[in-house]
Amino acid sequence: MPTPSDNAAQMLADRVRQHLRTVAGSGAPITYQALAEAMSLTPPNTIHRITVALEQLIEEDAVNQRPLIAALVVSKARGGLPAPGFFDCARRFGRLQGGDDTAAHASEVSMAAAYWRTD
Repeated sequence: MPTPSDNAAQMLADRVRQHLRTVAGSGAPITYQALAEAMSLTPPNTIHRITVALEQLIEEDAVNQRPLIAALVVSKARGGLPAPGFFDCARRFGRLQGGDDTAAHASEVSMAAAYWRTD
C-alpha cells in the first residue's frame, strides 16, 4: 500500500513530467535548480526531491520504451550534462549503454525533445 510519502513523490514526478513536456518544445535543457524553482519547491532537500522524481520518470520511460524525458534536466556545474546519478539510473534500466556519456546524452535529449514536446 502506498504511503503518503510515496503519493507525494508520484505527484511531484507527474508535475515534473508536465513541466518537462513544455521544456521539450524549446529543445533546450533546464537545470536542476531551475526545475526546482519551477516546481515551487523550498528547502530542505529541493534537489534531492527533484532527483527522486527524475529517477521515477526514468523508470517509467524505460519500462514503456520511451525517450527519457529526464535527459532534459542538466547540472549547471557539469557543462550541460546531468548529474552522474542520471547515468547510473538510466543504466540500471538498460538505457544509455556504452562509454560516451556526452554522445549518449545528446542523442537522448534530441529524441526526448522530439517525442515529448507539446504543440
